Amino acid sequence: MVKAKITSLGHYVPEKILTNFDLEKMVETSDEWIVKRTGIKERHIAEKNEYASTMGVKAAKLAIERAGISPLDIDIIICATITGDYVTPSTACIIQSEIGAEKAFSFDISVACSGFLYAISIAEKFILEDPSKKILVVAVEKLSSITNWQDRSTCVLFGDGAGAAILESDENSGICKTFLKSDGRLYDYLMVALGGSHEPLDINNINSPLRYLTMQGNAVFKHAVNKMLESIEKVMELSFWKKEDLKMVFTHQANIRIIESIRKSLDLEEEKVFINLEKYGNTSAATLPIALDEAVQKGLLKRGDKIILSSFGGGFTWGAISIVW
Repeated sequence: MVKAKITSLGHYVPEKILTNFDLEKMVETSDEWIVKRTGIKERHIAEKNEYASTMGVKAAKLAIERAGISPLDIDIIICATITGDYVTPSTACIIQSEIGAEKAFSFDISVACSGFLYAISIAEKFILEDPSKKILVVAVEKLSSITNWQDRSTCVLFGDGAGAAILESDENSGICKTFLKSDGRLYDYLMVALGGSHEPLDINNINSPLRYLTMQGNAVFKHAVNKMLESIEKVMELSFWKKEDLKMVFTHQANIRIIESIRKSLDLEEEKVFINLEKYGNTSAATLPIALDEAVQKGLLKRGDKIILSSFGGGFTWGAISIVW
């Protein structure tokens, strides 16, 4: 049976690094408090002339090069982002233009931190329909553009970055099972309230803190743990896998306490749960492909390994995907 396989990866993070000690000079916080509560030590911040598209292009070009294909071989581009360059056109179309993928059709999806999961799930459906398809998935965020740098409860959490993946058909390995969910009743727990058609920005609200990302932290924490754990257990059940079968689990890189809670609930050894949020913070949709690429480049994964990806984000949206690497 044909599967959709991630054949290559690439990622990019901006050169500028914002440490916890830098944040101590900006808001009332401390390195000790941030590390204890989140596990984050630093994050990468895009320059003014870096956008979702420019970061996405760099990650995409690396993934294309590693796949040994031409941009002209790409049939579809899916970009997962909540911080696209513009309301319209889609950031995927800009990436298409910049990399020269003239034969592709392109579109964005807006699923916050769950974006990469949703995007590769969509890509899988196209590949199962037509195994000749080559699909570029880009997950990118410039969260610094919607971060309130005066809000100490949120500004310590977020960073910028991009990850990209090429998906192609394969008969032996690839995506096994997918479990995706959402609960729109909780949409206002994690949101940017201003700037959309519901409440457009104007001269009267341009300086409102509601133009930035706001979050009900305790509620998000609780739901993130429960829903990612539920999703991981579900795809393990659907895949007929036991925990002993797992090489590695990749969860959304938002908070070390969330990740550790999930690991302990699953009774997994520390080395089976990949963590890199201390260097990047929460890069939303980009966290999973960045983590995957780092693991591959470090030689932690080999073909045939059984892995699970899981994430949770605004909407609320969440899910997990099992993959034979």
